[in-house]
Amino acid sequence: MRAALRRVPGWWPLPLCLALGAGAGAAYSAVTPAQYAATSYVVVSPAPGQSEAAGALGYAQAYGKIATDPMILADAEKRAKLRPGTIRDGIQASTSPDAPMVQITATSSKAGQAAKNADAVAKALTHTAKSSTKRTGARLTVLSEAMAPPTPVSPSSAVAVSVGACAGGLLGGLVLLVRPPSRRRAALAGAADTGTATATAAGA
Repeated sequence: MRAALRRVPGWWPLPLCLALGAGAGAAYSAVTPAQYAATSYVVVSPAPGQSEAAGALGYAQAYGKIATDPMILADAEKRAKLRPGTIRDGIQASTSPDAPMVQITATSSKAGQAAKNADAVAKALTHTAKSSTKRTGARLTVLSEAMAPPTPVSPSSAVAVSVGACAGGLLGGLVLLVRPPSRRRAALAGAADTGTATATAAGA
């Protein structure tokens, strides 16, 4: 057994930590619930009788910022008949600098629920904007309703394994760096003795 242990390379912590990290990443992706994302689009256009189409882009930016406001989310939960606070952490809103459009993305552990949440927020946003149409001259319309996604967006097994392996490799490298100097010298001495014995045998 001692002879077998001597033949083990000194850098053994590196592949071991790599394997452990990859295994941990695979286990994480297996136990983490899948998350689905669905997106609904709301377009901003001039109200009837208004000709300031350029202003619609500015209002789109403004409505994109308030799409996740607690008041709008509360209205969305009421419309979708959801428990208060259900969709508060799973809603994101973004806008485009080139088009008067608000993109609303909802995430949930169920594909159908993600689509339902995105549509509820989109309708709540248009309802909020409707009350101020005469003052702003902008009208919000749901351009595209969300569809239940067929595949989850997270977790990704490949990404989880890769991240775990990278973390394990980093840990293994740190283990090699913090090894006691005596072990390093012993390894070097063993390598030198092996080289001397080989040279002597060759000369004989």
